[in-house]
Parts: sequence; structure tokens; C-alpha cells
Amino acid sequence: MDKDKLIQEAYLVAHKIEENGNFPNNPALPLMIYKGTFRLHPDDSEDVIRKVFAQNGYTNSWVDGIFDYHHYHSNTHEVMGVYCGKADVQFGGEHGVCIELDKGDVIIIPAGVAHKKLNSSDDFTVVAAYPNGADYNMKYGEADERPEADEDIAKVKNPDSDPVYGSKGHLFECWYNQNCENV
Repeated sequence: MDKDKLIQEAYLVAHKIEENGNFPNNPALPLMIYKGTFRLHPDDSEDVIRKVFAQNGYTNSWVDGIFDYHHYHSNTHEVMGVYCGKADVQFGGEHGVCIELDKGDVIIIPAGVAHKKLNSSDDFTVVAAYPNGADYNMKYGEADERPEADEDIAKVKNPDSDPVYGSKGHLFECWYNQNCENV
């Protein structure tokens, strides 16, 4: 894996997503989409994305699609790299923002931000991972999940590194320095 050939400087799309009914979302940390991050060769397997994430401290990975119902994780942030295909994904619950995801995109989802696949190509596949290999919980926007979910979200620490660019990258600009251009 030659990182110089695999990774390119991405176009950043960022959205701060406010609370939406029973979905707490995360008004402090923006959802971040790195458009066109990975230049995947047809011979590349999902492992090339998994290795980049792991080198930057994001493990406990899996490969699959995105659920077609709203859900979120209150105890960890999540990163996804689109390995194949494309999809429309809604972030933030029923009235949230819809983003078209394409092969090579990376999505950094702050703890508490709901996500749901609306539609996709048949081959849509993501590689997901968690900072420091955190075990993730599943929340569905049910009223009885809060305020415990809010307390969990408040305890989640910012990652030590950007999942793609390591010690550099947009994560530090947006989450640490609160300096996102698209928010």
C-alpha cells in the first residue's frame, strides 16, 4: 500500500447537527465528510482502508453497508470509508441533512449523530472503525434512551488523530480549533 498513491487531499464538507427530537446529535462537533479521499484501484481490497484507519488508531473495524433505519452511538465516534458504490445517507434523524456518498469518501460521525441509508447502489460497501478500537453501542432514538445517552456523549473524548491524515488533517481544524469552513 503506497499511501501517496492511495490518499489525496480531500474536499471537506462539514455540518453541525443540532438535536432533532429523540436524536441528541452533536451540536459541538460537526459531522465531517472528506470527499474523494481514497483513490482506490480495482485490485484494492477493503483492507487498504482498514489499514489506513488502523495506522491512525481507528480499529474494531467491520465491512458492510449502513443500516436503513436511524441509529446512533452514544459512547464513541465512528469513521466510515466508502469502499464501493454510492448511497444517499441521512444524518441527524428525520429532519437531518442528506449527503450523497461515493466510492473513496470518508465520513467522520461524532458520537450522538444519527445516520440512516436512504438508498444505495447494490454494491455499496463501507469500512467502519472506532477511535482506539472502542466498542460501540446502538441507540435508536427512543425517548427512554435519554438523558443517559446525553451523559455518554458528553464523556466521549476527541480522538488523538485524524483517521486518514494522522497527526494532521481536518479533524484538528474542526474539532479542536473549531475552525471549519463549511459549518
